[in-house]
Amino acid sequence: MRFASLGSGSKGNGTLVEFDGETLLIDCGFSVKDTVARLARHGKTPEDLSAVLVTHEHGDHLRGVPALARKYNLPVYITPGTLKAKALGKMPDIRLIEGYRAFELGPFKVQPVAVPHDAREPAQFVISANQKTLGVLTDLGMITAHVQDSYQHCDALVLEANHDPVMLAYGAYPQSLKQRVGGPWGHLSNQQSAGFLEHFDVARLQQLVIAHISQQNNSLEAAEAALGPVSTGVGQILYACQDQGFDWLEIN
Repeated sequence: MRFASLGSGSKGNGTLVEFDGETLLIDCGFSVKDTVARLARHGKTPEDLSAVLVTHEHGDHLRGVPALARKYNLPVYITPGTLKAKALGKMPDIRLIEGYRAFELGPFKVQPVAVPHDAREPAQFVISANQKTLGVLTDLGMITAHVQDSYQHCDALVLEANHDPVMLAYGAYPQSLKQRVGGPWGHLSNQQSAGFLEHFDVARLQQLVIAHISQQNNSLEAAEAALGPVSTGVGQILYACQDQGFDWLEIN
């Protein structure tokens, strides 16, 4: 199994997961034209996609999904709450994720995970194939016991480290937005992500990607300072960026 990113951050998100000739796209926060260009960087076209999985209704994750699904006749896996949260128009093949129950999708087993975020019915995903497991965990305001338990057996992990609390506090965001981002239904800080890893078997991780890093309220240096000390033993650590995402990473 391998995975890659089309981009990671508040301007658009998309994660590819591939195994045995099947390719999933988790979220699509880009226009169709931009998505096609970003897929091409990874040697893919929309016709290569088996399905789109949606985490929640915020534009940086959902913006491109309806048009992409319509143009390329793609099935879309989505929770009922996310589907009802916005007027998405008709899509050719909607498959509802009910009650966060696990489901099979080609060679993949997909486990949706409930997370605290300011969306109607958000889900993150733990995806397994060929006895290997990838966890994608972004867009949540705190680590619950359920979240901690759900990701314990991952061989690779995409983990949000959105902001540095000091940079957020003294930054240009209005106070209401600062409270939203830093609150329990917002986004993980560097320190919260570090706390998650402190209770995680990091030696199991072949790949750790730090993602959804704010361009306004965080820096690579701040993220590395917080997460570096708790990441000792990880096979490879990578910091995703908004414009390029990251290239294919293998899980062996």
